[in-house]
Parts: sequence; structure tokens; C-alpha cells
Amino acid sequence: MSEVIEKNTFEQKIVEAQKFLDRLIDPEITLSDSVDVYKKGMKELEIAQKLLDEAKLEFKELTH
Repeated sequence: MSEVIEKNTFEQKIVEAQKFLDRLIDPEITLSDSVDVYKKGMKELEIAQKLLDEAKLEFKELTH
């Protein structure tokens, strides 16, 4: 069985976070589900921030 490795990109993480935000806007979401969705969305944004920071560092290193 081969393992699929997901390549995380900044853009992918932003799209995923947007999907979680769309779910939070749903008036039918329960409090329990909204907490879970919020946590997942924040995790996606944390990963996106890390990817952005890494890109900034790489750019900075290339320009100096």
C-alpha cells in the first residue's frame, strides 16, 4: 500500500480555512460543531502562517 503525501501550499491552506469559515456562517450549525470547525479552521490558518513565514525567510535569504 502506498502512502499519499499531501503537499501543503499556502493557497491550499487558505482555501481550506475559507471552507471552515463558510461552515461557521451556517445558521444551522450546532455549538459543538462550531467549536470543532473553528479549531480546524484555526489549525489551517496556523499552517498557512508558517508557510508564509518560511517563504519570507527564504526570500530574505535569497536577497541578501
